[in-house]
Parts: sequence; structure tokens; C-alpha cells
Amino acid sequence: MSDVSEKPPPQNWILHHPTYQQMKNLEVEDSEQVHAAFLVYMDLIEVRRWKEVSCVKSPELQLVLLEGKEKEGALIQTILPLPVHRSLTHKSIRHVLDRGFPMLLCAVASDSTLVYQRMTDGLVTPDPPVGPFQDAGRRQHRKRRQQH
Repeated sequence: MSDVSEKPPPQNWILHHPTYQQMKNLEVEDSEQVHAAFLVYMDLIEVRRWKEVSCVKSPELQLVLLEGKEKEGALIQTILPLPVHRSLTHKSIRHVLDRGFPMLLCAVASDSTLVYQRMTDGLVTPDPPVGPFQDAGRRQHRKRRQQH
């Protein structure tokens, strides 16, 4: 008979991560939103290399928000991580925008896919295109119309 000791099942490292513990200590009731916030936190820190990322509680919304800088010397931005099936109201967006920082909404899918959307206070006109572009489509359309 061999002495095979059974290994304990691997622990979920997320539950023991200090930042996840900090998010749990904010006492937000929606554990799914806390998990989404942690996934976004890890993406910002490990993949996108953001600086000074921290978590804060929005008491009005009962959500975990993230704050951070895209790069050194950049302005602080607020990130709202939200599970993709969760609805969002204008009032909740207003609460986040009223914090005074630019806002990113991050939709978190069940497969951990993250989609970021920049939110602004009011309408923002797009930047003009950069580069040597030509509007060939319009000229071709005019040529076709003249032939008929």
C-alpha cells in the first residue's frame, strides 16, 4: 500500500488577494460587482500598466469604483466596473461624473471580457482626421451621376 497523501484543493487566489480583501471591506452588497471591479483592477495594473490605481466606495450607488492614472503625470480618472447584464441609469452616471474626474465605464462579461467606454459630461465633438485622406467616394459618385 503506497502512502499517497491527498493534496488540498487549490485555493482561489482572488479571495486572498489584498486588493480584493480591501474591496470586500468597503462593504458593497453586490459581490458580483466587487468581483467585476477586481477583474478591471487587475487589467489596469497588470495589462494596461496604469499608475496609482485604488478602489473607493460610492455610497450613493453601493458600488466599488476605481481611480487611477493612465500614465505617470496624467489626470486621475474614475472607472466604473459593471457586470454586463447590470443596468445603468443617467442618475448613476451623473453620480460618478460629479466626482470631478473623467470617467470610464467598463462592462465586464461573464467570460471576463472587458469593454471600456469613455463617458463625458455633455457632447464632445470628435477630433478631425489626421493624415492625407481623399474623399474618392464622393468624386466617383458624381462621375456616375454625370454619366446617366
